[in-house]
Amino acid sequence: MRKRTLIAGAIFFLAVFSALAQNAPVRVLASNGVKAVIDELKPQAEKAVGRPLAIEFGTSSVVKKQIESGAAFDVAILTSDVIGELAKAGKIAAGTQTEMARCGIGIGVRAGAAKPDIKTTDALKKALLATKSITYAQDGASAAYILQMENKLGIAETMKAKTILEKGSVASNARVADGSAGMILTLVSEILPAPGVQLVGPLPADVQNYVNFATGISVNTKNADAGKALAKFFSSPAVAPTLKAKGMESPR
Repeated sequence: MRKRTLIAGAIFFLAVFSALAQNAPVRVLASNGVKAVIDELKPQAEKAVGRPLAIEFGTSSVVKKQIESGAAFDVAILTSDVIGELAKAGKIAAGTQTEMARCGIGIGVRAGAAKPDIKTTDALKKALLATKSITYAQDGASAAYILQMENKLGIAETMKAKTILEKGSVASNARVADGSAGMILTLVSEILPAPGVQLVGPLPADVQNYVNFATGISVNTKNADAGKALAKFFSSPAVAPTLKAKGMESPR
């Protein structure tokens, strides 16, 4: 009788443990560049996966360092380049990189301020030279492209003296909102949701660059099926309207 009770108890605890494991959150490490999209789509994503999502955001470069240092995660949603690098380093499972979206670089100014003309490269150059200062995230995915744009316009040295570098776009947006910086240059998707900041517009086509984002599944995850379901959801046509509303677009 005692043996049967022990067996029944063991079966019960295994069933409970299995149920808890199946309902455990899927841990996601994601870039600030896709935060607005993920925040909007989180309920639908959780429904598609059948599990809650525990999400942490940061710049792709910072999250990359966390993963390289051993941070536990199930799914990463970062720039495509970083996902590829993590795959080569054995942190992302081979063959799991799935392209999600891309986003161009834009300019933001303080809410209520006059919007400068940036429709052409000449107008953009004049606007940049006229502003008191610019700010952007020194560790952000768009930083290299901003420097590239300044070099192309021939104003890199001039802009260096009035550039305020920050750790992350949140801090850069805050500087524009409080008036301590005249403009922010970053991904459009990071400007649109920022309090106290308004989007002027994207950079002109001839100096525009796009940052691509992708999902990747950890080599150490015990939730591979949930990770695949999440990747499938974020790469589906159903997310296209939200991408557009948040300043992004489907990958090309």
